Amino acid sequence: MQETDAKPMRNAHDVDAAHGTLDTLKDLGSGSSASDQSWRVTHLGRLLGHALRRFDERVLWLMARNVEVPLALSNLAARDQVGAAHIHITRHLAVGGSRLTDLAKSAGMSKQAMGDLVNQCEAWGLVRREDDPHDKRARQVVFTESGLLWLQAFKGAVAQAEDEFRQAVGQEVATVVALGLEAYASA
Repeated sequence: MQETDAKPMRNAHDVDAAHGTLDTLKDLGSGSSASDQSWRVTHLGRLLGHALRRFDERVLWLMARNVEVPLALSNLAARDQVGAAHIHITRHLAVGGSRLTDLAKSAGMSKQAMGDLVNQCEAWGLVRREDDPHDKRARQVVFTESGLLWLQAFKGAVAQAEDEFRQAVGQEVATVVALGLEAYASA
């Protein structure tokens, strides 16, 4: 069971502030002053980064309080030992397993950085390495039983965080954001 009453998403005031940020972005495109440095804190990349961090923090917060998550992993999440980098494995590891090089490429990380991350997740019991059934020279990373429970909790936490986002900004805005991000990511 997941808690829903703590750490709420944005309120109406914050949504109004976000609309003000959009107006600032429009002003920048219309030739605002070179001495105006507000663009540095309101540009789209920064806003996307903040939104992603906020979303990931909420997902991890929900997972830390989910009784379906194995206790050791829940405790790690509750103590902020699990971070955005660990979410990359949860997002990108195929349920049937992935080679380290494919996992790193999918997550946009170097093979060495992903290898370090996999080592840590392996020590926590989230994943394990095993022989690749298609190539005996290769190894693949797969979820453990605890890792699959973690993945299921991740799915539920993402769904709840998305629902909270829709409640905070409204269904129409949430739909436009999702469609816009999907189009931008696939362009």
